[in-house]
Amino acid sequence: MPVLVRLLALCLPLFVALPAFCGPAAPFDDKFRQLEELLPTPNSYRTASGAPGHAYWQQRADYVIRARLDEERREITASEQITYHNHSPDSLAYLWLQLDQNGLRKDADQRRVLSAPSRQAWLGGDEEQALKFEDLRAIHAGRDFDGGFKLGAITSANGQPLAHVVNQTMLRIDLPVALAPGQSITFNLAWSYLINDQKVLVERSGYEYFEEDKNTIFQVAQWFPRMAAYYDAVGWQNKQFLGGGEFTLEFGDYELYLTVPGDHVVAATGELQNPQEVLSGAQRERLAKARGSNTPVMVVTPAEALAAEKGRSTAMKTWHYKAANVRDVAWASSRKFIWDAQGLNSGGKRVMAMSYYPNEGNPLWQQYSTRAIAHTIEQYNKYSFDYPYPNALSVNGAVGGMEYPMIAFNGGRPVKDKKTGELTYSKKTKYDLIGVIIHEVGHNYFPMIVNSDERQWTWMDEGLNSFVQYLAEQAWEEHFPSWNGEPRKIVDYMRSEHQVPIMTNSESLLQFTANAYDKPATALNILRETILGRELFDFAFKQYAQRWKFKRPTPADFFRTMEDASGTDLDWFWRGWFYGTDAVDISIDGISEYGVSTRNPEVEKAWKKAQKDAQPVSISDQRNKAMPKKVDLDPSLKDFYNQHGDYTVTNKDRNSYAEELEGLEPWERKLLEQRNAGKHLYLVDFSNLGGLVMPLILEIELKSGKKIIERVPAEVWRYSPAKISKVIVTDEPMVSLVQDPYWETADIDTSNNAWPRRITPSRLELFKQDRDKDNLMKDFGTPLKPAEKAPEAKQGGK
Repeated sequence: MPVLVRLLALCLPLFVALPAFCGPAAPFDDKFRQLEELLPTPNSYRTASGAPGHAYWQQRADYVIRARLDEERREITASEQITYHNHSPDSLAYLWLQLDQNGLRKDADQRRVLSAPSRQAWLGGDEEQALKFEDLRAIHAGRDFDGGFKLGAITSANGQPLAHVVNQTMLRIDLPVALAPGQSITFNLAWSYLINDQKVLVERSGYEYFEEDKNTIFQVAQWFPRMAAYYDAVGWQNKQFLGGGEFTLEFGDYELYLTVPGDHVVAATGELQNPQEVLSGAQRERLAKARGSNTPVMVVTPAEALAAEKGRSTAMKTWHYKAANVRDVAWASSRKFIWDAQGLNSGGKRVMAMSYYPNEGNPLWQQYSTRAIAHTIEQYNKYSFDYPYPNALSVNGAVGGMEYPMIAFNGGRPVKDKKTGELTYSKKTKYDLIGVIIHEVGHNYFPMIVNSDERQWTWMDEGLNSFVQYLAEQAWEEHFPSWNGEPRKIVDYMRSEHQVPIMTNSESLLQFTANAYDKPATALNILRETILGRELFDFAFKQYAQRWKFKRPTPADFFRTMEDASGTDLDWFWRGWFYGTDAVDISIDGISEYGVSTRNPEVEKAWKKAQKDAQPVSISDQRNKAMPKKVDLDPSLKDFYNQHGDYTVTNKDRNSYAEELEGLEPWERKLLEQRNAGKHLYLVDFSNLGGLVMPLILEIELKSGKKIIERVPAEVWRYSPAKISKVIVTDEPMVSLVQDPYWETADIDTSNNAWPRRITPSRLELFKQDRDKDNLMKDFGTPLKPAEKAPEAKQGGK
């Protein structure tokens, strides 16, 4: 156990932290330096408290879009009318629009900047390169696919052509007269584009073709020229779309006219305006029933979807949708869709949760999708604000997971047994589906309503949303296998040397998912559970959501709001977790036990003698024990010093003690007596090996078996961020000490978190060496398997 040391000082408060001053002086690294030199200066648009300022403004864009889906050609042909409102204090000589489909052009920067994974990533450094079949197929398809917008006329409201320039995924429209503050402009665009095969060219939207029944699911998004954002902190957000940083858009009202084959079912952002024209009477009745139901009701049944798969309507239908105050719209269309729905209450109104999926999605989708939507809204409302939109949709197709206002595209299905045809699913498939639905539907809150700049800061929507997703998943089921949130799940990434700070532009992120989803979600969970506590955190986080709903926050607005509403200086936390790449690795280096000196020579010399007697006996002394001694053979040689030694108490010692007691104040004498009434003092040395300062969470185990948890704020490191020592006082002997006993700080090395050190359990695998592994002679002589018969060419079809 610990070294026992006698402490001469009279008074040391409980849990004193002592900086370590060993070694040569080094430049002081202030982990608690304020962030003001990094954050933008507050102004009338964005206040120092993190709230929108009195002069805050944002632009607006309203759309009327008419689109036609050509199922055979897999093509969208459309036109739109945009009314753009300039609420800024600036005159705008030109407008910027996003052309995201241009990322699929053969000459797109998005395709040209793609690089192959390193050899290490593929083969651990082997000489030969390797490439997945899917990757090679995508490379070939990208060279052949005629993707991107084919722009038609771009005209003013009175039909006059507008000068414009296309720069990759951005379109600049040059205005004949600058748009002054407070003015609006209306203009028109026409375009078409070919829809990508989502299983070949994996994007955020596309089509999925089903060979068995020759049908297709279309998931249509980023499908129209959209106004780029213009705001106070950036100006025009016209960074090119390179595939990583997503979309920064303005709020507005949308009206959609979607013309599709007559037997298709359409799911879209907004509310359906003409159900009597596109739904049967029975389907309209079921939809009305679903609104009042707290469990899913079939609107389009599995049998109806199967029947529709067998036909091909030659007629077309137009589905008319309206959506108010949204920043984008998306839709899906297929004759394969089953449709179920239920209602739920949100903020005093009824919201419809609805799912669209093929029969291939059952039994999984029918059981879980719509219920997961409802659960998401219920949980996210608790931590942010009441869901304001009339609908929330989940659509199954080839897109693994992508979000748009009111509608989410989610992958995941059962698998069919090739022999029996039975559909089954794994545990992972089930929980991945529930998790992705929660995540994508949750994006309605972040960033579809709390409208952060995704093109610049992926973590502001993915990280915050992943954090609330974790809370919602844990409310679904005990031990829900969440992808992130738990600190122990981020440890491998925190150990990695291939990192950049969270505060890095979206297109420059390394380990994209770990950086933008997992690390910020984990950081916020640690902030909630360990730094602030749930009450302070939840209040502050909700303040942020409510302050910035239907507005565009920046990182500074989030950081400042969390500090302002919690009443806590968190600059050290943002600096460490968001602006740095240090890891948490706090080590217990050693423990010394101290007793307070009584000054009483009778006690102190007896204590020193006991320490001397407790020291190991040298091997020489052990062997010399039996050796005859001269003084034992001739006792006349013994004198005073053979009877008294260093630990003999003299009268001088007693007189000095008495004089010292007379010089003490009554309170000092009382304190001295209390300090010796069974108190135990320990000096514990800690090192911050990882560089990221965090609180100390100490589990102290006493001799009786009792365990005590002491939580020490991170500010304990403020004067000495690399090494500190702490004094711990207990009422009985301490037998062990564990730092971070619940693994709540993402400490990357728990082997140095305990004192005494614990043996780490593991398993040793025994294996027999294969000495004939690379026998070319034997491999050459191996009988050749018969070639499989080539499949016969099919007649007709695609």
